[in-house]
Amino acid sequence: MNITREDIDALNAVVKVDIAKEDYSDKVEKILSDYRKSANIPGFRKGHVPMGMVKKQYGKAVLVDEVNKLLQDALGKYLVEEKLDVLGNPLPKPQDDLDWNADSFSFEFELGLAPEFDVKLKGKKAITHYNIIADKKMIDNQVEHIQKQYGKLVSQTEVAEDSEITGKFTNEAEGIENVATITLDKVKGKTNAKKFVGAKVGDVITLKTKGLFNDSHDLMTFLKVSHDDAHSLNVEVNFEVSEVNTRELADLDQELFDKIFGAKVVTSVTELKAKIKEDSEKQFAQQGDQKLLNDVTEYLVDSTKFDLPSEFLQKWMQTSGEEPMTEEQAKEEYEKSEKSMRYQLIEAKIINDNKLQVQFEDLKAYSMDMIKAQMAQFGQMNPSEKELEDIAARILSNQDEVKRLSEQLMSQKLLELYKKEANLKTKEISYDDFVKEFYS
Repeated sequence: MNITREDIDALNAVVKVDIAKEDYSDKVEKILSDYRKSANIPGFRKGHVPMGMVKKQYGKAVLVDEVNKLLQDALGKYLVEEKLDVLGNPLPKPQDDLDWNADSFSFEFELGLAPEFDVKLKGKKAITHYNIIADKKMIDNQVEHIQKQYGKLVSQTEVAEDSEITGKFTNEAEGIENVATITLDKVKGKTNAKKFVGAKVGDVITLKTKGLFNDSHDLMTFLKVSHDDAHSLNVEVNFEVSEVNTRELADLDQELFDKIFGAKVVTSVTELKAKIKEDSEKQFAQQGDQKLLNDVTEYLVDSTKFDLPSEFLQKWMQTSGEEPMTEEQAKEEYEKSEKSMRYQLIEAKIINDNKLQVQFEDLKAYSMDMIKAQMAQFGQMNPSEKELEDIAARILSNQDEVKRLSEQLMSQKLLELYKKEANLKTKEISYDDFVKEFYS
């Protein structure tokens, strides 16, 4: 067997594999001999079928199968030995006139080669890392939310601006029939809110779904409609009031603090506000980090210039999926996925250049921290080391979970690298302003 490569350009090559008779003949003969021993053909005793008949019936199929196995094995070894960084998979060149009666065969494969490039983490323009803070307004709102959550419901005769209103939304034509409890701070506009104020149990309020709530996604919760319908639904619904309550705020005392945080963890309103600020900002830090990761990704894709073997990749896409694509479909798919392909190459380069690795011990520690945090949410504050290790062992025995956690941990390692090496500036911003600026 002989393998040669012709480089068309820096991103494309053709590999030629020449297979001679001696490369496959012994294997083919052995398989046919085994077939002969077990073949059941009418008119012949088992094991006594003439070899000529066996070859006539099975010879070509066995030959094709063995040559293909040789090809795949040889090509795979060649790519490894030559350290060729290929994109997609080798594409066989069509050979409509291949003569399987010949003694030797030649096959050609197109290769798409990964480009060579350098990555500069430190750009000229600084990328903003947002330090999201819980301001006084937010903390006070959270305190009030806690008081409402743990407060006492008091029945009312009619709806007021601070009421919790329970009732049933209905629209027979749209199949809407759902009991929900709403507050007027969810309702959009004074006109809609006025329809509720003064209503009593048994009253029916007619409302238009379009523009009913400040967040159209609330239609999913209160009317139980789909995400798509929540954005497009424009019908009238009836809301029959079944219950009206107000929430008497809970006292900010030690009994409440112990109920929420455990005995003596928080002992005053000042400590309560400090705890809310600390816990909130821990969560906000994750959102700030995700925004940074997204922004660094954008910077790297925009600033790292290299060409891709686009024609090869589009040709490869035509046959690589579950369903074959037309040229036009492959071109469209390539245009949609080119940016993510570029970042995958950039990320792989960064990981390789900086020798970033996810070791098993790192993965184990990461999964145990994650488990501990999840258990804390359900009030299990001090799980034993053995308990954590047993749960982690079960999780890490699942290959899909290992893959998912490894990707999360590698993202964390990349984020730490970006914080050290990229050109960053820190900006303090309230959570409300952060949401308005980037998610509204």
